[in-house]
Amino acid sequence: MNLAEKILARASGRDEVKPGEIVQSRVDAAMANEITGPLAIKAFREIGVPKVWDNERIVLIQDHQVPADTVKSAELHKIMRRFAEEQSIKFFYDIGRGGVCHQVMVEEGHVLPGDLIVGADSHTCTYGALGAFGTGIGSTEMAAVFATGEIWLRVPSSIKVNFCGSLREHVAAKDLILYVISLIGASGATYKAMEFTGSTISKLSIGERMTLCNMAVEMGAKAGLVNPDEKTLRYVEKLARRRFEPLKSDQDADYEKTLKIDVSRIEPMIACPHAVDNVKPVKSVEDVKIDQAFIGSCTNGRIEDLRAAAEILRRGRISKGVRMIITPASRRIYLQALREGLIETFIEAGALVTNPTCGACFGGHMGLLAPGEVCISSSNRNFIGRMGSPEAEIYLASPITVAASALAGRIVDPIEYLED
Repeated sequence: MNLAEKILARASGRDEVKPGEIVQSRVDAAMANEITGPLAIKAFREIGVPKVWDNERIVLIQDHQVPADTVKSAELHKIMRRFAEEQSIKFFYDIGRGGVCHQVMVEEGHVLPGDLIVGADSHTCTYGALGAFGTGIGSTEMAAVFATGEIWLRVPSSIKVNFCGSLREHVAAKDLILYVISLIGASGATYKAMEFTGSTISKLSIGERMTLCNMAVEMGAKAGLVNPDEKTLRYVEKLARRRFEPLKSDQDADYEKTLKIDVSRIEPMIACPHAVDNVKPVKSVEDVKIDQAFIGSCTNGRIEDLRAAAEILRRGRISKGVRMIITPASRRIYLQALREGLIETFIEAGALVTNPTCGACFGGHMGLLAPGEVCISSSNRNFIGRMGSPEAEIYLASPITVAASALAGRIVDPIEYLED
């Protein structure tokens, strides 16, 4: 079996599962944020079960509209606080104590190799970076998980992406996943598991693997996964809150198809409005004037991303007419960036550094775009209206490309721009 099949077999108490089968699986952890959580809480109360199945396996995180920007969002925060207190939820990350939900889940030890984790957020697939099967579910479905700790799932078929070679300078994991999306399409992996493997993967940090798995859902995938290795085990051993059993794909495992990609041939890539699979080499869309540059989100708000951006922003100041927003993905990352002097670099370059939050990424809190404005973002979606006005345009790129473009005031290929 491949990794996705092995995890679902273990979770359902079976020796073997096959694609297309429906399995009833035991969940290792469940996560909800303040956008999806209140709906799940309401549905949970309607079920009539007095207590959640396990108050140490449910993680609640305030992250999307943090701090509250409207009375409505303050009400949602209050619902989460009351439920956490009422149910004695051990792991509740309120404002100032966590950050973006997917980053917090990983760095606080709630995701372990071999786990089945469900989250009431589509980018729960991020957790596959640690060799876990993470998948997003709806709020009412989450209510049933709160009550029972179990879920029905259809075993997905898997697509294997075999990366080989070494990345060129100024090419990042974000460029890799945008390239893959350009090959598969926005719906080409619907309800499939994307397994990322190959010699390149072993060289990537856990954060870079999270970037790959995070955007699996942008191809329609149910999950994105990386087989755990020594780097994974070293990472989780310091954080693990419980025992775990790493699983790996068998060498003779079956896949629906396999893609082989030489990453040394990949250049900086960019997803153009208004679809994540409208991907082109950055150099083909150079000279598009930008109004805003954003670095952050569950895709690219990690310390590696901030370091890469700071290295570029030390070269000068952000172009006049461009506003740049930088959002560390968690409290831990924010503190590390402070210690390393990255925050000072950003502010001196003219950027606005915000508290850890989803913020500008989902267009419901801050950093919204006005009609006719253009933003280059390190986030994961560029749908119409995603970051504000439906008449705005969003381009998706790596933090390296975003930072270089902020200096130039226009979209630029960082390889060419930084070598000039």
